[in-house]
Amino acid sequence: MSLTDVLVVGAGPTGLTLAVDLARRGVAVRIVDRAPEFPHGSRGKGLSPRSLEVLDDLAVIDRVLTSGTTHLPHRKYHGTEVIAEVDPEAGQVPTPDVPYPTGLLIPQWRVEQILRERLADFGVAVERGTELHDLHQHADGVTARIGGTPLQARYLVGCDGGHSTVRSALGLRLHGETPDLPLMAVGDVEVDGLGRDAWHQWFTGTGGIMLCPLPGTNAFQVQASPELDRDGAPLAPTLERFQRTFDRFAGVPGVRLHNLAWSSTYRVNVRMVDRLRVGRVFLAGDAAHVHPIAGGLGMNTGIQDAYNLGWKLGFVLAGNATSRLLDTYEEERLPIAARLLDITSQRLATVLDAIREKGGGVNAVATPELTQLSLRYPWSRLSPQSTGRRTGPRPGDRAPDAPLHDATGAPTRLFDLFRGPHFTLLGLGERGTGALADVAPGIVRSYPVGPGGLLDHDGHVTAGYGTDALVLVRPDGYLGLVTDPTDTAGVAGYLRCL
Repeated sequence: MSLTDVLVVGAGPTGLTLAVDLARRGVAVRIVDRAPEFPHGSRGKGLSPRSLEVLDDLAVIDRVLTSGTTHLPHRKYHGTEVIAEVDPEAGQVPTPDVPYPTGLLIPQWRVEQILRERLADFGVAVERGTELHDLHQHADGVTARIGGTPLQARYLVGCDGGHSTVRSALGLRLHGETPDLPLMAVGDVEVDGLGRDAWHQWFTGTGGIMLCPLPGTNAFQVQASPELDRDGAPLAPTLERFQRTFDRFAGVPGVRLHNLAWSSTYRVNVRMVDRLRVGRVFLAGDAAHVHPIAGGLGMNTGIQDAYNLGWKLGFVLAGNATSRLLDTYEEERLPIAARLLDITSQRLATVLDAIREKGGGVNAVATPELTQLSLRYPWSRLSPQSTGRRTGPRPGDRAPDAPLHDATGAPTRLFDLFRGPHFTLLGLGERGTGALADVAPGIVRSYPVGPGGLLDHDGHVTAGYGTDALVLVRPDGYLGLVTDPTDTAGVAGYLRCL
């Protein structure tokens, strides 16, 4: 029987993020997917600023940024007339603490391709056309039958989407609702007669159509009201039906749709499980929570589920933490999933109201919450709170970026120090720098950051992290501990309690 540390079921963005994070930690990982071919449809098409920070840590950010675009205007029409144009992220520029202030428009299939390429750097490939048939848990792991072959894994993670086989095998259900809202037809299509300089949108009181150019391709993603049969039931999307829908709502002469590469229908669901872990089996991404499309949080929340779970599995498998650490995955991510379901439902309602008004459009979804930069885990047992420090980020908060000078005086930034599978310990100020000592070598990388180390645009010391403290940053870029500058014993104690 084949053996592995972790079996990942599902090779979408969630499963691939998890597999990459595990592989870079030296974990033996296999990733399987029942689809015989890799997806080629856009499905999701946007990465949030927080997801970009995750992909920075996974060393693929350059490939991701060159494959996408930002600040694409939303152009709204009434027939052939342009009635409004807006950039929902106008004025958003990089700052020392937020290097990626805007979302990135990029087809989901390209994100997956980049992550597969990164996974190949570690000698791991997706096993396509390989379906999970059943699983059985025991004291030492999970026995799964994939294809016709039994496989034993120490842990198994279901990242296999809304129709998850893993979730069904665990006897878990997606609880929630399917609101009584119209279906939406979606697809990837080439278009003659429209520029690729904007996201084109037409809405009327009875429906609408949107065409968004997909970076790095000749295609547009089309999102449209579906055609209905005589009984009012939606018809399957086809090229001819998309063209008729465009002609009905837009009526712009000379615009022709062709080469429909992929199509589907989308129904709004607001559902999630009430558990993310059953023994040695975990759920992540759409297998655990299904979001309304508004705000594009489905792919992004799955990426961050995986990022939260990956370092914890890695630490337990390496013997650097007890299995209790794995309980914090559900403790931290389940409330986040519930909150994001609320946010996306609220934003969907806002968009549906907006498109009824002349000049309204999907830019109404924009809100700072959708950047996911403000997500935090202050309730987690991994975030012990101290009452002694009144300024700067606190345990459970995202660890901001900041420019600084390294030991040689060369400019660098905190994200460069954080990148990798380790904890990062910052000794801030004269006291923090003077007291800093090696703590848990191999698990923690320690850096003295003396006076003048953290700089703003003008070269002045920034107060973002404060001074005179030891700051322990988790491998997933959240603060684990902020303590007195001489409290290296407290840092060691925190790590022993993982």
